[in-house]
Amino acid sequence: MATSRGLAVVTGGSSGIGAATARHLAEAGFTVWACARRVDRLAEVAAAHPAITAIGLDVTSPESVAELAGRVNAEPDGLALLVNNAGGAIGLEPVAEADPADWLTMYQTNVLGAMRLTQALLPALESGAGGHIVLTGSIAGYSVYEGGAGYSAAKYAARAMMETLRLELNGRPIRVSEVAPGLVATEEFSLVRFRGDADRAAAVYEGVHQPLTADDVADIITFVATRPAHVNIDLTVVKPVAQAAPHKLHRKR
Repeated sequence: MATSRGLAVVTGGSSGIGAATARHLAEAGFTVWACARRVDRLAEVAAAHPAITAIGLDVTSPESVAELAGRVNAEPDGLALLVNNAGGAIGLEPVAEADPADWLTMYQTNVLGAMRLTQALLPALESGAGGHIVLTGSIAGYSVYEGGAGYSAAKYAARAMMETLRLELNGRPIRVSEVAPGLVATEEFSLVRFRGDADRAAAVYEGVHQPLTADDVADIITFVATRPAHVNIDLTVVKPVAQAAPHKLHRKR
């Protein structure tokens, strides 16, 4: 049964920030389609709330995006919210040693994936009372750090896309926002970045007092998405108190 806030599509919804965002939005009154490649993990997310539906989606596949768009466009009330959350980092090598394939993968998910979803769902976002696009960005899209060139390049590009989109949609009833987190301790982000090396992944958070959680970020995304329709929060940057910048992090000895 549809809820009062309408339909929300959340990409990268099978774990971490995406899964938490799906839950928070459902609690806030949205009907949520949690979308990702791993349908088995999505089933666990959907089981957390009756307003969440699991939808298989590969943001790097035009065919998969088109299939989702067909389902969304069939919804009579349009689309209230698109959370472009799918993405991630791979590797921490300096530019001199970077693998172009890793950079391409990051660009495909963080940038082109968000672009594909945005293009495909713009008609549905505009067809109802007015839609909203929220990007899960990163402070890496605003400040660089050694070893992070590939990820920062992708997040800078995603940021540029969203800022340009806001200009291009001016005068149309679609809001455009970015939530840019700093260090977030999720179960998979660093593990994926270091290709399954659990020791390197754990070291990212070692000695850091209370890094952000996925729920912290999801709470902010939900706040941004539930402001009155005439209010657009362009950018929210959120970091744990222990973090001053991507490269400046206090660790207890």
